[in-house]
Order: sequence, then C-alpha cells, then structure tokens
Amino acid sequence: MRDDGTLDAISRGVYRLADSEPLGNPDLVTVAARVQGGIICLISALAFHEITTQIPHEVHVALQRGSEIPRLDYPPITLYWVSGMAFSAGVEAHELDGVNVRIYSPEKTLADCFKFRNKIGLDTAVEAVRFYRERRSVNVDALMRYAKICRVEKVMRPYLEALL
Repeated sequence: MRDDGTLDAISRGVYRLADSEPLGNPDLVTVAARVQGGIICLISALAFHEITTQIPHEVHVALQRGSEIPRLDYPPITLYWVSGMAFSAGVEAHELDGVNVRIYSPEKTLADCFKFRNKIGLDTAVEAVRFYRERRSVNVDALMRYAKICRVEKVMRPYLEALL
C-alpha cells in the first residue's frame, strides 16, 4: 500500500492514509505513537500550551527512570529520565489527530522548567511564568504543589512572588 501511494510513511512503523487531512501536530503524534510510556514535557509542552516563544527543534519527552531507550529516527527527541511522583503527577491526555497524547499540565511544566533550568535555561523558565500569567488564570496552589513534588519550591518561590 505504501508503494502504490495509498499510505504515507510518517516514521518507522507509523503510517497514515495519503488522502487524509494534514496532521496538526505531526511530531507530537508520531512520538506519542512510537514512544510507549513517554510524556511530552518542557519546551514541547510549553509550545503546546502556548506559554513560550521558543520553537522546539526536537520533541522533549519524559520517561520513567529505567525505561528502555526508544529507537526513533524522526522526529528528533530529547529524553529526560524522571522517577516517582515527579513522573506521574500532572499528566493530561489530549487527543491530537485521533491519537491520545500525554502532555504535562501547564503548572507541572513550569515546575519542570525550573527543575531542568540548567538544561533549558533559566530565561526560558522565567519567560514561561510571565506568559502563563498573561494567558491563563493563575493556579498558585497547583504551581506550588508541583514545585514541591519536583523539589524546586525554594527556587520557584522568588520568581513567582516577583512575577505573579
């Protein structure tokens, strides 16, 4: 079916009908279909929730510590190993193009940005808090709950007090 043009190959083992509507989020859908147990996080989650100006060049994926490394040719992914409540808390399920995609909530994503601030940059985390305040109703209780789970409560508090 691929050779006669009925199916288009999106990634290894992931196909779609050639005459289907274009995918709205092809990278997120491909990663959700191929990376079992993965959760979209950090820059990719910020972009999905529209609380950043960053354009992710790869899909950021959180995996349970000890999980098998996924083999994925495209799209490029960056993996973050997380364990316990820091992995399982704040997960939302969104249906994108008919595929169930697990993405961290905006509040959990902000806590993760401060947790991984040395990898993504503190400026990205501060910008995300600023956009979160402008575009959404602020849920301080959830922010502090996820900050405590991610063990960044003392790091986040001064920025939240200044920006919120």
